[in-house]
Amino acid sequence: MWVGFVLAHVWLTRLGSLVLLNQSFGDVDLYRRWMEAGLTQGWWPVLDEAWVYPAGAIVPLLAPTLVAGTAAGGAYVLGWCVLVTALDALAVSALLRRPGGHVAAAWWLAFLVLLGPVAIGRLDSVVAPLSVLALLAALSSPRASAALVTAGAWVKVSPGAAIVPLALAARRPWRDVVAPAAAVCVVVVGTVVALGGGRNVASFVLEQGSRGLQIESVGATPWLVAGLWSPAVQRYLNSELVTYEIAGPGTQGMADVLGAGLVVGVLLASAVLWWCRRRDGAAFWTDDALRGDFVVRGAFLMALVLIVANKVGSPQFMTWLAPPVAVALALRRPWWGRTALVVAGIAAATQVVYPWWYLDVLYGRPAVTLLLAARNVALVVLLVVTVVHLLRPPHAADEARVGRVRVGRARPRATTEVVTGDGPAEGRSEQDPSGAVGGEPGEQVGPRAPVVDRGVG
Repeated sequence: MWVGFVLAHVWLTRLGSLVLLNQSFGDVDLYRRWMEAGLTQGWWPVLDEAWVYPAGAIVPLLAPTLVAGTAAGGAYVLGWCVLVTALDALAVSALLRRPGGHVAAAWWLAFLVLLGPVAIGRLDSVVAPLSVLALLAALSSPRASAALVTAGAWVKVSPGAAIVPLALAARRPWRDVVAPAAAVCVVVVGTVVALGGGRNVASFVLEQGSRGLQIESVGATPWLVAGLWSPAVQRYLNSELVTYEIAGPGTQGMADVLGAGLVVGVLLASAVLWWCRRRDGAAFWTDDALRGDFVVRGAFLMALVLIVANKVGSPQFMTWLAPPVAVALALRRPWWGRTALVVAGIAAATQVVYPWWYLDVLYGRPAVTLLLAARNVALVVLLVVTVVHLLRPPHAADEARVGRVRVGRARPRATTEVVTGDGPAEGRSEQDPSGAVGGEPGEQVGPRAPVVDRGVG
């Protein structure tokens, strides 16, 4: 596994830093220039000007300069790749300590390779492994999980959405989730204010308002396809934000709707998760497997909402889907196998579009344009299926069977196998028949009937 880990990261580093430097690692050089301006001229993002990223992003951007400096060339790029590789190593090591860790780690590495160099050449590659660690610790160490999620959100906003399922799954949400998250926010905001950047601390939110409808976004799909034959649809470069956007009849209206719709989508997803917790009743608080599955599914739902309801559609956004899938596989949660395959396919399609054949999209060539449209449709379908499975009521008959086994007579020979649809599982605890979030699984003390769980598709 570790040989595969090294090979995957060496391949992505070589591909991004040598073969496709301008196409895929352009952002890394931009990071270097920002840090160079700060260290040599005293002009820092957030502290001295509005910035498109949260203030905490300065920390990982500054880290490579400690060993590589800020001179133009490959040193900073290599330092960045070493930083991402080290964080990925922490995530893989944590996954390997779980019952399905080898499958999860192999899938994680495959996902990175399928997504391509953007999997390590963006800020999202820093927060993705942090999200893995946070989800694995969700029930066993909710305070650490909340702190990690919040710290990640101050680097790139996306991990912050996982705070919703974390808070809903906590027995004492104010103490175990809200307080640690607030403490991290106080440290970050207090530091920025003390250094004179208080007026720009929220600029990463305000900077998004000037964006149009990005060409790769899910919301742009109808115009993307229509542009194959309609001259009314134009593709252009937003030079201020260095992104390609699409313009045509109704695109500005769609961009405005998505600007507000993203907030509405997060609120609706939060309402769905709250309703699911209420529906499960007392069982939610007595079954760690149920709560752990709720956190992982909830994080996956929130990530999908942030992608589908977003007027931005950058390729690195696909990394937001990977942590919940990897953790679900590590915990041997049932019915995640097909979801893992779909997400891997989405990653592969994303790499084909960017960086390899991005010009075909910009020039309106059919093959790659339709592949991008198909990927966006797959994201919408995945979101719908996730919501449907969350809303589907639990299988009462299956739960009753599990209950009868727990109070029934002991059989001559106990078994540790649980039939989940994804293969046998080992080492299940009495309260946690799936080895879900909440600590290492305990010793099996009795026979167990087959468990059929709700899935994600």
